[in-house]
Amino acid sequence: MLLPLLMTLQAAPEAPHTKLIDQFEATLSSTDSATMALTQWCEQRKLAPEPRIAATLVKGEDALPAPDLPDTLGTEDPGYRHVRLSCGPHVLSEAHNWYNPALLTPDMNSVLATTDTPFGKAVAALHFRREKLATRRGPLPGCPADTILANRALLRLPDNRVLALVLECYTSANLR
Repeated sequence: MLLPLLMTLQAAPEAPHTKLIDQFEATLSSTDSATMALTQWCEQRKLAPEPRIAATLVKGEDALPAPDLPDTLGTEDPGYRHVRLSCGPHVLSEAHNWYNPALLTPDMNSVLATTDTPFGKAVAALHFRREKLATRRGPLPGCPADTILANRALLRLPDNRVLALVLECYTSANLR
């Protein structure tokens, strides 16, 4: 009686999008820049005629920072951006980014304050690296309901100082 049950359990199909989410997660893990990974994903999946990631600033929907944010970033006055990253008409990610503006050049701070340039692209010259803190399939607190994958990570400079704390919420639009 137990053997047929085990065979049934082994033969159960995977969740419909498991393999695609695995591929998406591998693309995200292949680079320290979420913007670059989303550009690659957009191109691979042909989500738009031009695989360009645009950031749209979101106002009035701020996420609460971690209580130890000043200690983590080494500043009492962090910068904050909440953006939606899109490829063509598809919103692929919502990102909350708390960062230390003192570690950026004046030009970088200006770009972040006045344009829709994604954070990773604006600060790429700093050669940061990503340190994952948490990954979850589904939303983390602060993510929209249609989140398929969420990451919390630190962005570190080559000298190991923390540049930013990010919460990235990747939407179901990535499964198209």
